[in-house]
Amino acid sequence: VRLVESGGGLVQAGGSLRLSCTASGRTFSGYDMGWYRQAPGKEREFVAAIRWSGISTYVADSVKGRFTISRDNAKNTVYLQMNTLKPEDTAIYYCNTVDWGTYRPIDSWGQGTQVTVSS
Repeated sequence: VRLVESGGGLVQAGGSLRLSCTASGRTFSGYDMGWYRQAPGKEREFVAAIRWSGISTYVADSVKGRFTISRDNAKNTVYLQMNTLKPEDTAIYYCNTVDWGTYRPIDSWGQGTQVTVSS
């Protein structure tokens, strides 16, 4: 599957962004999807995941209550709505297919989208 992330940018602390990830090359609706991020000098970390049906989601404690994951299978797209952004949310954000339960990524990475939060 080919994944293309978009929607990143520069935003002030407290602001919002919505990231999009569009998939191609495979039946998107059959896969659980996740968002991950990698801050400068840090390892890539899990952010949020959503089941193929869209019914269940799981969000990392660090973003719980601020970030929401959703998907539109008709558009082959998964979203990450990010509210009340903090400088520590600054990172490159990636999407991927995900193993539900372990939340480990499965496929190859796309180019990601940069999110920068200024204080």
